[in-house]
Amino acid sequence: MPVLAQDPSVRREDGTILTASVSVPWESLAAGPGGHRVQVIDYDATTHTMYKPAEVEDGDVPDPADDKEILGDPAFHARNVYALAMRTLNRFEYALGRRVSWGFPAHQLKLLPHAFEEMNSFYSREAQSVVLGYYQRGGEPVFMCLSHDIVVHETTHALLDGLRSGFMKPSSPDQAAFHEAFADVVALLSVFSLSDVLSKLISRDPHIPEQDGVIPRSAVTTERLKESALLGLADDMDGESGAARVNALRRSVDLDPDPKLMERDEYLEPHRRGEILVAATMRAFVDAWARRLDAPDAARTDFIEVRRVVEEGADVARTLLTMAIRGLDYTPPVHLEFGDFLSAMITADSEIRADDMKYGLRQGLLDWFAKYGIEPASGSADGLWEGSDFQLASEGVHFGSLQTDPVEMFRLVWANLEKLSLVPSAYTRIASLRPCVRTSPDDGLPLHETVAECLQYVKIRAAELGPYGLVKPEGMPDSTEIPLEGGSTLILDDYGRLKYEVHNRLPDPANKSDVDKAQARLQSLWEQGYFDEGASFAARLATIHRLRAGEALEPRAEVW
Repeated sequence: MPVLAQDPSVRREDGTILTASVSVPWESLAAGPGGHRVQVIDYDATTHTMYKPAEVEDGDVPDPADDKEILGDPAFHARNVYALAMRTLNRFEYALGRRVSWGFPAHQLKLLPHAFEEMNSFYSREAQSVVLGYYQRGGEPVFMCLSHDIVVHETTHALLDGLRSGFMKPSSPDQAAFHEAFADVVALLSVFSLSDVLSKLISRDPHIPEQDGVIPRSAVTTERLKESALLGLADDMDGESGAARVNALRRSVDLDPDPKLMERDEYLEPHRRGEILVAATMRAFVDAWARRLDAPDAARTDFIEVRRVVEEGADVARTLLTMAIRGLDYTPPVHLEFGDFLSAMITADSEIRADDMKYGLRQGLLDWFAKYGIEPASGSADGLWEGSDFQLASEGVHFGSLQTDPVEMFRLVWANLEKLSLVPSAYTRIASLRPCVRTSPDDGLPLHETVAECLQYVKIRAAELGPYGLVKPEGMPDSTEIPLEGGSTLILDDYGRLKYEVHNRLPDPANKSDVDKAQARLQSLWEQGYFDEGASFAARLATIHRLRAGEALEPRAEVW
């Protein structure tokens, strides 16, 4: 299906809008388009207009006739958002080796390409929707549904909500920032995985003279690629999509490494803090890209083919995107910190790609994250989670049901409460159970794993925090209901043996470190307004995006 490669401001040499073709899973589509996972409903709440549902014939979808159709045809807008959302979903399912559910009790995510006239777009769990706005500039409408990275960004929010619903809660500055940062990373790497975009960014750089399909090798250094690709994309984005995203991207790319950056007050705010994660990841991407283009002295030439530069960049982007998505399975289910995500990415990738010599992405991520003050939560030099050193007692557990039946998995967990350091008196449940089959790119053999989320919580009132070693935040009423939460992610092999247990457990009142962490989480939730009446994750996402859309460079307060 044809999609916009970036947004209408990115154009070919002849001045026409740059499009690209992407592959999406085949299905018989209803008008809309509407499929079994994504349904486009084109209603404009500002003008009270219901647009005619777009038709999609079976087979390949033809390219738009001209720029007029791209900019003015609601049917093309509807097909564009459908294709980008399905491509993103497909990328997640490929990386994770299984079907991925949404974070709400329905099978279809609704996409509204012309939802309202406002410089804002967001995902709403309550509405089971991704809503995309539009605004006027110079008397002409600018449609956010025509921005590749905005559509992918919002779809990623929906997918992340389905995979880790606990990450919605701002129990730390890192977790409050993660949704935005991860969605930005996925959106950027999705754009860079398109060869057409990279070719355009390189060819438009006046400092990279191209002749007969080759460019000087001096033009593909890490610094030069950063300037031409990352900052070049920021320059193009400035044309049609408002200052918000280009400011965030430019700040991330230009963010000088500093191990103490995370401690600064301005980077305690969620969307500024998220820029650190984006910066470290994208710097690792550019470094790996430059390494792939390097050559031994004996084989080095003064020039290199543009085609190879583009192919290597797109390949590295796809590989790093897969690493980032796959890492979600190896994160703790609650109270995420950036160091947890780093160890999760490294461990998940090492399980499926034993040899990283081709890209050097694992070491590159460790190096760049460290430069921004993010150390792997595993505490090891290689960043890997420590493998399980004990075997779960499995008497009475039916192995055949262990991968698909949450009750059977709970039976296994209940039989091993002490080994897993779980609290018997807390409410315990299996929040998700996901069998996975991933294919190794090295030997083509499948890797079978089962990923289970085990959550525990104790619901108390603020006046009852004392026995847990906690004190209520200043101004919190005694009657405020507080769920103290903990959880473990269990990774089992294809024989039901425990490979990894990644946890952030309920606080132990006798452990000062546990109590200090729990107190900081409670304070963060209170300061972010999580306990306020009417608090809503959809409202928070909408507010974050609205602030980004109109923000100055100074940080702005978040609200729920």
